[in-house]
Amino acid sequence: MTDTVHLSPPDIGPLEESYLIAALRSGWAAPAGPDLEAFEQAIARRVGTDGAVAVNSGTAALHLALLGVGVGPDDVVIVPTLTFVATANAVRYIGARPVFVDCDPRTGNVDVDLVDELIRRLRSRGERVGAIVPVDMFGSCADYRALTPVCVEAGVPLVEDAAEALGASHDGGPAGSFGRVGVLSFNGNKIMTTSGGGMLVSDDTTLLARARHLATQAREPARHYEHHETGYNYRLSNLLAALGRAQLLRLDGMIARRRHLRDSYAKLFAPVPGVRLLNAEDTESNCWLTVITVEPDRCGWRADDLAVHLAERDIETRPVWKPMHLQPVHRGAEGLLTGAAERLFTDGVALPSGSALTEPQTARVFTAIDEFLGLRVRG
Repeated sequence: MTDTVHLSPPDIGPLEESYLIAALRSGWAAPAGPDLEAFEQAIARRVGTDGAVAVNSGTAALHLALLGVGVGPDDVVIVPTLTFVATANAVRYIGARPVFVDCDPRTGNVDVDLVDELIRRLRSRGERVGAIVPVDMFGSCADYRALTPVCVEAGVPLVEDAAEALGASHDGGPAGSFGRVGVLSFNGNKIMTTSGGGMLVSDDTTLLARARHLATQAREPARHYEHHETGYNYRLSNLLAALGRAQLLRLDGMIARRRHLRDSYAKLFAPVPGVRLLNAEDTESNCWLTVITVEPDRCGWRADDLAVHLAERDIETRPVWKPMHLQPVHRGAEGLLTGAAERLFTDGVALPSGSALTEPQTARVFTAIDEFLGLRVRG
């Protein structure tokens, strides 16, 4: 076969086409318009916040969120070392300094005990902790029941990076609704997409108004172009917002499809010693990506062995995020590390998880994994 089975391709159909055509015919092709406003309102309802601001990427949303909670150039910001680089880069945009914290090896999410210790350590030497940015990894929320009290007691704003987790929840609370402000991503590989895009969600309407102002080049309400400070060109297109509105209507069905895939992977790997699904017990996850971790000493093969076998059959996989403290761009950055993220990077692999995967594609993936496991047993 020559067609690649991708990890998490966009799930786009006739509904999205109809919404996009209607938006085009309306004439609203700019980063303003009725679809943009309706999309913001719909996301806010879904997340359960008082408002939302749509921007052109999750990274832009992170940048504005950090500015909104008051992070400045002399601050440190606590960031999980196990995350996509955007989380740390947004801190650097402001001139603040990311300090990395390791993860819980069972979930990949931030280790709350380490966060508490790190806040105390930083403050003991006079550092100002401007924010903590927990990341809801692979569609599973961080442990906000434990983390929120730590942040409240320390007086440190919590900026929830829920880029991977729209539709997930924690103790019944929707992803994005924890902390002072939440951030969502609608990149092409996410649970739902606007091609590129992101969103700030919050009950803090003052913060959201400030973000909206900065996202539109900080233009003042005058007939001419008046600017009192530096702003950014961050607003989402009305056309892409129309795509997002259609995607949101289908979100629950797309989550159900991904959960079905995760359950199928769980059954497939259940009899294999030394293999487990990351955060498999989380029934509130949106199942964005299914990740397995491998103990080579127990099963006799490495995660990368399976990845190579699937790649030879044109099936895409991906390693777990390379930790930020190992990235050359963040070389020498401070962190409180246990080795958990490094082990997940070495021993983990994300498997095809998209809701757009066809039945023949899914069968092809499972047949290839069965073949791999059979070869290893016979070997």
